[in-house]
Amino acid sequence: MKLINTVDAVGQVLLHDITQIIPGEFKGRKFKKGHVVSEEDIPVLLSLGKDHLYVWEKEEGMVHENDGAVFLRELAAGENLDFSELKEGKIDFFAACDGLLKIDKEALFDLNYVDEIMMATLHDNFVVKKGLKVAGTRVIPLLIHEDKLKEVKEVVGDRKIVNVVPFKPKKVGIVTTGNEVFYERIKDKFGPVIDKKVKDFGCEVIGQTICPDDKEVITKAIKDFIDQGAELVCCTGGMSVDPDDVTPTAIKDTGADLVTYGSPILPGAMFLLAYYGEVPIVGIPGCGMYSKITVFDVVLPRLLIDEKLTKRDIAAYGHGGLCMNCEVCTYPACNFAKI
Repeated sequence: MKLINTVDAVGQVLLHDITQIIPGEFKGRKFKKGHVVSEEDIPVLLSLGKDHLYVWEKEEGMVHENDGAVFLRELAAGENLDFSELKEGKIDFFAACDGLLKIDKEALFDLNYVDEIMMATLHDNFVVKKGLKVAGTRVIPLLIHEDKLKEVKEVVGDRKIVNVVPFKPKKVGIVTTGNEVFYERIKDKFGPVIDKKVKDFGCEVIGQTICPDDKEVITKAIKDFIDQGAELVCCTGGMSVDPDDVTPTAIKDTGADLVTYGSPILPGAMFLLAYYGEVPIVGIPGCGMYSKITVFDVVLPRLLIDEKLTKRDIAAYGHGGLCMNCEVCTYPACNFAKI
């Protein structure tokens, strides 16, 4: 590239986009990379504060910012993504479907550790709607040496940094426990909450069974749903340490493999997760009935992409697992349960 005085730029080819900003009215591209400067352009460029311009002059081994951005897109982009127009040396990534955003955080760090290159993303495990912007990338200078691009290719390798995984709606069985509900001392308000939350993801609720505080009855109800084809069983009630709360024991008695009883997420400390073969069984504590967002909202999307969660996955939520109980809830666009 070559730096010249703007007044001497007639006939020269612009090396980069030039932005115009009119406060409160407009911000965008006024001149596009590759534009051939005319006599009429000179006063406009000067009014934009451009007394000097970079114009095209081929240099061996150097890559233009636009070509660098395309290289980074091809390197980092995984599945179910759309892309913005290449503009001012930057490309944005958008979700091409509803789903869960998966970010390879280690690969992202490795990319950003290379000088003169950047990529920014939303958090890993962010629930996204089609069309949401999830990442953006660019090289920093107007021209970058091709050796930098070779370096970032070496450190990232075949890891695709950004993916959107579509949800796989499941057949859900709801097991509600508690003598107070079974004997109709009170009306069940827990089941409808879970029913709505899973249906919001397109799941089919194949039934709800209300059980007394009897572990054998609860165990049978869980296994009955699995026999009926349930791909997820949600147990509500009876998750605390009170003597009448036998739901955790009943879940264990199904023969399911226990992942965790307890989570570092508030609200949701008494959460239980187990797997009966490939079928997740969740024990949802009482907060799931009255708190807008809880551990269940955090874990459910990951279960709906068939991610088999481990104790380590749950433990990682401790950093960021404290809900601020904001008066106006903006989840997932907040810091809650971001890891």
